[in-house]
Amino acid sequence: MLTRRTPDEVTLEIKDPVDPTALLQAKSILSELRPSDSPAVCPSALLAVAHRLGDLPEDDDEYVVSPEKCKEAFDGLTEEDRRSLLNVYGRVKAFAEAQRKSVVDVEVDIPGGKAGHSVSPCRAAGCYAPGGRYPLPSSVLMTVVTARSAGCAHVVLASPRPAPITLAAAHVAGADIVLCIGGAQAIACMAYGIDGTPNNNDRPTVPACDVIVGPGNKWVTAAKSLVNGHCGIDMLAGPSEVLVIADKTADAEIVAADLIAQAEHDVVARAILVSDDADVIDRVDREVERQVDRLPEPNRSTAAEALKQSFSVLCGDMDECIAVSDKLAPEHLEIQTADAEGVGKRCANYGGLFVGTHAAEVLGDYGAGPNHTLPTGGTGRYTGGLSVFHFLRIRTWMRIDDKEQAQDMVEDSVRMARLEGLEGHARAAEKRSLRVEPAYKEKS
Repeated sequence: MLTRRTPDEVTLEIKDPVDPTALLQAKSILSELRPSDSPAVCPSALLAVAHRLGDLPEDDDEYVVSPEKCKEAFDGLTEEDRRSLLNVYGRVKAFAEAQRKSVVDVEVDIPGGKAGHSVSPCRAAGCYAPGGRYPLPSSVLMTVVTARSAGCAHVVLASPRPAPITLAAAHVAGADIVLCIGGAQAIACMAYGIDGTPNNNDRPTVPACDVIVGPGNKWVTAAKSLVNGHCGIDMLAGPSEVLVIADKTADAEIVAADLIAQAEHDVVARAILVSDDADVIDRVDREVERQVDRLPEPNRSTAAEALKQSFSVLCGDMDECIAVSDKLAPEHLEIQTADAEGVGKRCANYGGLFVGTHAAEVLGDYGAGPNHTLPTGGTGRYTGGLSVFHFLRIRTWMRIDDKEQAQDMVEDSVRMARLEGLEGHARAAEKRSLRVEPAYKEKS
């Protein structure tokens, strides 16, 4: 079922993740939500859009789910489901907190004083969890828990038509506000906030968020591209993808299962097998066909469609396998080889790395600890996945305590400013000099 390609036929296709039609539609929605260029989203405009696009039934005007309903959803789960949610929450939280502790305030000596950086969280974080084909409580935990671990004071979650398990995850993760709104309209609500003042019939107020994170459909991605700059975003995510590097020791059934797990995400997802053994490719191909046929619907149809743009690559040796993988910089990279640790360390470009047969990518999806929101479309060449660092600000500072000891630095600054032709800079530095008069004081 996997199309066969040679290494020379594999290229990194840099595609714009923003759909042009969705971008136009998102622009229109954002304009509609803020009539007369109001600074915040107008509740009545939001309700009109939410009713029209199916976020809310016509007779429902509640766009915020109460904390009580979220707790009720959690309490309504089976004991096993509650335990799993809490287990995943604990692992994601532990990893995120370890990341937070890895970056600290710094102070160093400079001539005549001190310089350093401080690390602090942004005030408000917006988290998006898809609610389309399948409910994704894991995305709630991955985004909200990470923002909380970073130290954000306010965390807003948006998810369209949230299932009870999604609301339960919001309760566990500690979201302050849960919007049952999706698409571009949800991104607008988090970017600009919702004005719930008396002029708007005391509707719930939502704070404007400093950072918005989380995956979504093409309208979510388009809207994130539009609000980027007004607030921060994590990434513009494209279709999900997995690449498995396998040698002759790989278990074909396991490799096939992992490829299918990725393919069932979406009809545009990609599953890629790279191997130095033709027999492994043949065995995996047979297993993929056998296992896909045994999936329930709609999973089977989704996976089968995704596998049409998926492929396998036969390489001459493991070095070439690694080179093909590095060229593609896959979102998820699995290493199923005899020396998985060694091969993994030689790979340079990926979003998340899964080392060895037992480190299934699905374990990363569901809360081994590291975040599952990862860079797609080759962007792993220069960036990483969602982490506490997306919610942190590292800001530098300097202080001069002894102006005499700072004089060499002042003199260097004067000289560099004039080398760059910035006389105003030079004179500002000269004003701190104990050795020369500023040029503007010289007698003509």
